[in-house]
Amino acid sequence: MAEKEQLEQLSSKELHDRAVKLAVRRGDVKFLWQLLTRIPAAEVAAGNLGESEMDIKYVLPLLDDYIHAGDGALAEQLRPFYLEYLAEHS
Repeated sequence: MAEKEQLEQLSSKELHDRAVKLAVRRGDVKFLWQLLTRIPAAEVAAGNLGESEMDIKYVLPLLDDYIHAGDGALAEQLRPFYLEYLAEHS
């Protein structure tokens, strides 16, 4: 299992990539769905109110956001989620 301290040293982008890759490899649909449902709140926290409103109303933007959930301020907001998942499942 990866040590949480080691994971803390990774960038949010690296955490996203590792967590998503691990979830896909494990077939962990629950994690991937939880990621999708957390993105609108992360968009608000990252200051992207328009994105959040769109995410809530439409599913396809959620899928697009899933692809970009490892980028910039959005990744920073989702960082604790990635850390928790990787610490539990690595």
